[in-house]
Amino acid sequence: MESLLRWGIANSASSSDAPADAPPQAPRQDLDPAIIDAILGKPDAELMKEALTRARDESLDEDMRVEALDELEMLVESIDNASDLERLQMWTPIHDLIASSSSDAIKTQAVWVAGTAVQNNPKAQHAYLALNPLPTLLPLLRPTTTRSASLRSKTVYTLSGLLKHNAAAVSALEESNGWEALRDGLSDSDISVRRKIAFLLNGLLLPSAEIPEEAPANVHGGASTAVAPHPSDSATPAPVHANTHASMLSDPKGTNTADITLEAFKKYGILSALVQALVSPTPHGPDGETEGDLDLEEKIVRVLHTFVASHQGEIEEEDKKKLREFFEGRGEDIHGLDASEFVEIREAINA
Repeated sequence: MESLLRWGIANSASSSDAPADAPPQAPRQDLDPAIIDAILGKPDAELMKEALTRARDESLDEDMRVEALDELEMLVESIDNASDLERLQMWTPIHDLIASSSSDAIKTQAVWVAGTAVQNNPKAQHAYLALNPLPTLLPLLRPTTTRSASLRSKTVYTLSGLLKHNAAAVSALEESNGWEALRDGLSDSDISVRRKIAFLLNGLLLPSAEIPEEAPANVHGGASTAVAPHPSDSATPAPVHANTHASMLSDPKGTNTADITLEAFKKYGILSALVQALVSPTPHGPDGETEGDLDLEEKIVRVLHTFVASHQGEIEEEDKKKLREFFEGRGEDIHGLDASEFVEIREAINA
């Protein structure tokens, strides 16, 4: 739309009195692009490049560089802008800021840019994964004096976007000790890190939704009126269009993260870590004075429900005992589940 407006201004007639049968006029050459920018604003692609240039400029102070990354993060909230990062060759410099910056604030903001860009955007997700970012991102979950809680929390946010519906990326977690990092993060001193990890684990454990056959024809539009053909009507599969979800549509099995996650739950003791984080959580708050968190409890209970209801997962006897004591101490609280879901958990821990 913005391009059409620019074209319209540049090609507007110099006089409204021109005869109707006059030949087409050549585009106007007397318009300064700066004037058009002043009227319409610069294109988002230009704003993105300018913001990243400022963020990388080490002659600027930290606050100015962080502000530039904040501007870039807001721009990539648009799925189209996020998809353009690859075309504009911006992913490598963004990742370099994450990997190389000595500033916790700049590193945190760059992680946030990456995380926002890959949310629900498989095209951006695959573009960033091509840089093999997991070995850089996962160590950021380890608490140190130079890694703020905000950096750890933003890192989980970015990992959620990268791993969602991507079996290949989830498989790569093992190579970088990713499952151990997520498991240990369930006892992080920052409560937001624990909440995000529990939410991430549940997302990875959920069975992949079946993708409708007519989805490729209407990924971004409104309700589709197309009817999926009967299998016998045609031997040719539905086309995959060049949009942000093309990779998911061309390889639906590649979106199944549940099987890999179930294996990791067993191999790395993640279910037991979740139970421990529920029944005996690490204190949190500025001085470690706060115990328990309703939001975290609900997220962990949701993971437990997905484990037992969707996958008929087996809970170890010691963990069953801890869960029975926990739920008995909470009376009628069903932790964000509906009554039937809570019954399913009860049956699993009493079996």
